[in-house]
Amino acid sequence: MVNRPPISVAIARFEDVVSRGLQALIDEDESLVLVAANVPHEQISSALAAYRPSVAILNFGSLSSAAELRELHQAHAGTRLLVLANRPTPAECRQMLAFGATACLAKGTQARDILNAIHLASRGLHVMPPGGAPEDAPGGPDLLTPREADVLELLQVGRSNAEIAATLHVGIETVRTHARRIYRKLGVNTRRELRARR
Repeated sequence: MVNRPPISVAIARFEDVVSRGLQALIDEDESLVLVAANVPHEQISSALAAYRPSVAILNFGSLSSAAELRELHQAHAGTRLLVLANRPTPAECRQMLAFGATACLAKGTQARDILNAIHLASRGLHVMPPGGAPEDAPGGPDLLTPREADVLELLQVGRSNAEIAATLHVGIETVRTHARRIYRKLGVNTRRELRARR
């Protein structure tokens, strides 16, 4: 596994059960650190400026419009925005991603999937609800697996296949397979294009 600093997370105000569940989930993961919780909607921007979290979990129901999401994204470009909604449609998720969200999930998503989304979002990878977009729907991102995300991170910092294999304790052919899948999923052809997406 790649050794990384903890991922800082801020959570907007949610319904009590959702809020408590998110806080407990983050507290249980040693690679995450909660820097702000239960932040009222009107204080989100100032909390993001003060704490500069890697990931902010926003409540779709409290956003006044998609434009507000874009403003948050532009004002706090270093923070990845993970939006939780009641039952987001694929079209709503694509719109949120287009307006600056890094991830869009349903509030009823399983705990392990929310944790995975936080980790992937912290790396700038887009995440939509599992099965959220039909295969023929245009514009939906093809999700990377956690191992592919590890390989991607090392590719983006210029590591060779051999160095990646040694770091992740896998064979070079396994790294090549992951790299091919990453290229296909991200629609790139070269490592240079991959590094440009950082």
